[in-house]
Amino acid sequence: MLSDFGIVLLALIFAAIALMLVFGISWLLRPTKPTVEKLTTYESGEDPIGNANISFNFRFYVVALVFILFDVELVFLFPWATVFGSKDFIEQTNGQWGWFTLAEMVIFIVVLALGLAYVWAKGHLEWVKPEIKAPKFKSKIPMNMYENVNKKYAEK
Repeated sequence: MLSDFGIVLLALIFAAIALMLVFGISWLLRPTKPTVEKLTTYESGEDPIGNANISFNFRFYVVALVFILFDVELVFLFPWATVFGSKDFIEQTNGQWGWFTLAEMVIFIVVLALGLAYVWAKGHLEWVKPEIKAPKFKSKIPMNMYENVNKKYAEK
C-alpha cells in the first residue's frame, strides 16, 4: 500500500516523465530551417531598431497592470453571477438578497470604472512610440571589435 505522499510522489514522477517525453518528441520532429527573419529579435511586433541597452517604456507596465485589474474583475463577476441567480436565496429573503447583491456589484463596477476613467484621463492608455536614444556610456573597447563579434555570429 502506498501512503498519500507516495501517490503524490508517483504523480509528480509520472508528470515529469510525460513532460520530458513530450519535449523530446517535439525536439525530434520539429523542422530546423533557420532564416535571417527567424533569427531576428522579436520586440512585441515592432522591428528591432537601435541598441538593446535602452529602458522599456513605462507604458508597457501601466497597460499590463490595467489589464490585470480588469481580468481580476471578471474573476469576481463569475461567482457573483451564480449567487445572484440562485432562486433559493432570493425566495428565502423575499427578494432582498437579489437587491443587496445587485447594489454590491454596481458599487464594485463603479469603483473599477472610476479607476479606468482616472487612468484614461491621465493619458496612461495613450500609446506613444518611444524615441530611441543612444546610451551615453563610453566604452573603452573600440566599436569595430563589437562589429567583428556581430559579424562572426551572424555568419553562423
